[in-house]
Amino acid sequence: MKKTGNAKALPYRLGVGILLLNGEGRVFVGSRIDMQSDAWQMPQGGIDPGETPEAALFRELEEEVGTRAAEIIAESKDWYFYDLPDVLVGKVWGGKYRGQKQKWFVLRFLGRDADIRIDGDHPEFQAWRWAEVAALPRLAIPFKRQLYEDLIAEFAGALRGFSKKI
Repeated sequence: MKKTGNAKALPYRLGVGILLLNGEGRVFVGSRIDMQSDAWQMPQGGIDPGETPEAALFRELEEEVGTRAAEIIAESKDWYFYDLPDVLVGKVWGGKYRGQKQKWFVLRFLGRDADIRIDGDHPEFQAWRWAEVAALPRLAIPFKRQLYEDLIAEFAGALRGFSKKI
């Protein structure tokens, strides 16, 4: 899809992404409440002014997954970027951003499935499940597939300790 000049002039929204692994090496994915497609994504969200990426990730984890029962085991070396499709640029985030610039983290989930609550004050997911890490790109909405492939490649060493299906 061709990018408009207007969209390219917009900044990226600063955010974090969370690759949350359970004890079997499967990753948390949610089906967005505001999407009709069968796409699944990992938790992610914005970094508030004055907030560190680490503080933002635990806030987002609690808001979207309903728990903070996790520990950081890896952090991306660099920031990852993705652009929204043109059709979404004017609809998402009030039309202020062209996409996101994200710091990604791998977390070990320390709780139980019963601790996961996606029905918070402002739910973002209508359903959730544990998925194989290798399945992430094909589960994702098309404009996030390359991002998920890049994350799997960067975190391969950290993930190998959890899953043999990478």
